[in-house]
Amino acid sequence: MRIGRRALLAGSAQAALLGLLPVAARASSARIDGLIARMTIAEKAGQLSCFNDEIRPVGAVFNPVVDPRGADAMLADIRAGRVGMLFNGYGVAGARRAQAAALKSRLGIPLVFAADVIHGCRTIFPIPLAEAAAFDPELSERAARAVAEEASAGGLHWTFAPVVDVARDQRWGRVAEGAGEDVLLNRQLAAARVRGFQGADLRRADSLLATPKHFAGYSAVRGGMEYAAVDMSVAELRETYLPPFAAGFGAGAGATIASFTDFNGVPATANRWLLTDVLRGELGFAGVCVSDYDADRELIAHGVASDEADAARLAMLAGVDVSMQSGFYNKYLPGLVESGKVPMARVDEAVRRVLALKEALGLFDDPFRSLDAGAEKRRTATPAIRAVAREVATRSIVLLRNEGDLLPLPRKGKRIALIGPFGADKANLNGPWSFAGDAKDGIDLATGIRALLDAPLVVEAGSGVHEPLAGGITRAVAAAKGADVVLLAIGEAGDMSGEGNSRAEITVPAAQQALAEAVAATGTPVVVLLKSGRALALEGAVREAPALLCTWFLGEQTGAAVADVLFGVREPTGRLPVSFPLATGQQPWSYDRRSTGRPAPNSDPMEPGRSHWRDAPDRALFPFGSGQGYTRFALAELHVPARVTQGQAVEVRVVVTNAGARRGEAFVRADIHDRVASRTRPVRQMKAYARVPLDPGERRVVTLAIPYAELALVAADGQWRVEPGAFDLWVGAGDEELHSQFEAA
Repeated sequence: MRIGRRALLAGSAQAALLGLLPVAARASSARIDGLIARMTIAEKAGQLSCFNDEIRPVGAVFNPVVDPRGADAMLADIRAGRVGMLFNGYGVAGARRAQAAALKSRLGIPLVFAADVIHGCRTIFPIPLAEAAAFDPELSERAARAVAEEASAGGLHWTFAPVVDVARDQRWGRVAEGAGEDVLLNRQLAAARVRGFQGADLRRADSLLATPKHFAGYSAVRGGMEYAAVDMSVAELRETYLPPFAAGFGAGAGATIASFTDFNGVPATANRWLLTDVLRGELGFAGVCVSDYDADRELIAHGVASDEADAARLAMLAGVDVSMQSGFYNKYLPGLVESGKVPMARVDEAVRRVLALKEALGLFDDPFRSLDAGAEKRRTATPAIRAVAREVATRSIVLLRNEGDLLPLPRKGKRIALIGPFGADKANLNGPWSFAGDAKDGIDLATGIRALLDAPLVVEAGSGVHEPLAGGITRAVAAAKGADVVLLAIGEAGDMSGEGNSRAEITVPAAQQALAEAVAATGTPVVVLLKSGRALALEGAVREAPALLCTWFLGEQTGAAVADVLFGVREPTGRLPVSFPLATGQQPWSYDRRSTGRPAPNSDPMEPGRSHWRDAPDRALFPFGSGQGYTRFALAELHVPARVTQGQAVEVRVVVTNAGARRGEAFVRADIHDRVASRTRPVRQMKAYARVPLDPGERRVVTLAIPYAELALVAADGQWRVEPGAFDLWVGAGDEELHSQFEAA
């Protein structure tokens, strides 16, 4: 049974219902045809050129400075028709000034304003990896909608998000920006975030065009090193890295950004097979493809372009419609077309896509759409947006260990010490890519805890992020000895994750590890509050702490959200979207790694000649999906159909009971394994899950439906196909797991 590429396009039916098919897929309008007929090649090149917004800079530096020109020179270029879009500026006043300049150009084509709004604009939400821990596409859609409402009020039409790169190597810094290691979760959140950003109508003033990125395979860089090479089989590309893009495009995303990296020896920016054959042909994408920041210039350093003009030629012919920041299309496209090295038809194709995008956003009819100073005041940092940010932050927290039911803590009656460099720190709440956020708006841990704690709170830094503090450990040890419980706030600083922040060792910095060892030696129970933008290889006292909460970078509502969970105001409901390894050297590692001919049983000592490292087994410390709440759940009466055929779903039923004394939310998950296939298969893959709130003692039948297409693999001929045979199936909830099997016809 073959499965066509439409099986990848999760959300496509809903996209059609909402009118959110990729914008350039619609028939070219008479207005666009008329404009293209009148445009000079220089004006066409201008529409295909995107530049950093120097008219309304946000202050944060997200990229190396390339060819700065200043606001006045930029306005002059806009009036001359040499700029089609600006990015990473913020604020209505400056945007109105730039748009007025665009309308004075010969053809009066409006600008479109974009930005890297990755996890909030003015109000900073949890990083996307943290939000993924909620395993809740509806929540992700609501979060993206709230972000879009605020960002569009600040004069933006377009976000360079979501990041949909499946990330299996925690050394890579941009793990923080995506949804983790699982394909299904990445697919679901890609579609949800696109729907949330764009809303029901792209022409609305509160809509943001979405941009699934980076196409494609960017996260599979060698050694987890940012910007390094990517080498993988085409089957791996199709099974793991393309499906989230297909889901985002199916949900209506009208743009994508090409990867910085090379793919199997050809940089993505110059890779016609990737950007035309696969993106356009295989996935059917009809929107705008943008280079990443100055990436066409980087083709020279890659060694595939001889000079700047050659780089522009390669990018355009590969399928890059818009050049970001280099200015190469302005400089060289006219000459390349005149010499015949680039066909005018290819340039017109790219221009038509850009103009279709602007038309879909309603900018020709209302150039000042989303540029309303009144709306900017009304829709920025509102209580409603902050409430959503707090909800997402609370749902993102993962409780990984809770020995002796140390948590939740009572609000009075215990002496609590908050120790660590992040206890009273605001600078590192937001994490990477916080765009227009202000760290002063954040609620730090000490403030959030004091708001709920009916007792004094002792706060000691104990160490810096990387360096010891003079007398810091001595003061921290004294505070720990005087407390009944220590809250140890340690982990990564905000600048240790994100773009350009790969790490060779993904451990807690040495100064903080020393602090943890000293505090643990006092014998006072320790609750670790772990801040990070990736999974870490935990060691010593951190790894063995009786209670461990993964608190990521939760944004401005950090302190309030963590306090809610610590004191039991809210249950911890997050689950890990990435696996925490036993050691850095296990990377890359994911729960759905492929089968080996010599699997290692869970034995100690480890058997020789089996698949493991000499000094570590082939397992994670905390695998994907790990997490618990303040109650426990029991599973019973698993029912699985004996056989499924095309058109049927694998309908799994199981009885879930809250066997504890508190109300909680069961995370029920179904994994499968194809026993015999034409290509080696993952040892298990998540194919369905549900979140089920239950009162103490409550019992409920839960149904999980696995569509038939989810049983497919990419066969040797490159086609998606369900191969008949036996499948293992596991259903789990917390520490409980049941096993069964079924046949696919």
